[in-house]
Amino acid sequence: MARTPLGRVRGLGSAKEGTHHWWMQRVTAIALVPLTLWFVVSVIGLVGKPYAAVAGWIGNPIVSVFLILMVIATFYHAWLGIQVVVEDYVHAKAVKITSLLLVKFLCFVLAAASIYSILLISLSG
Repeated sequence: MARTPLGRVRGLGSAKEGTHHWWMQRVTAIALVPLTLWFVVSVIGLVGKPYAAVAGWIGNPIVSVFLILMVIATFYHAWLGIQVVVEDYVHAKAVKITSLLLVKFLCFVLAAASIYSILLISLSG
């Protein structure tokens, strides 16, 4: 017996997570605009400076906080975006789950390594 269109979709309603995901992508994108502009302008000003000057710049508490915020927003935004791509284009369930876990793990490890580096440089000088 053929199922009606309503019967095929019954029980497959919203997981109630799409709106949050969409908002987080927008919030991180908006946060990254001023942070990235600040970072690019700052790095251009540091071109040609010795390591000690760059380390001193990173050692400024305000700079360190902004760098850490940028790292968190960047990797969270990247994770959200890659998650959408994987969910939309990877159809094999095992590959999809493995890919999502791998991407989440890599984003977390890279963000943690970046924050550790910022704190190491910041606290060493």
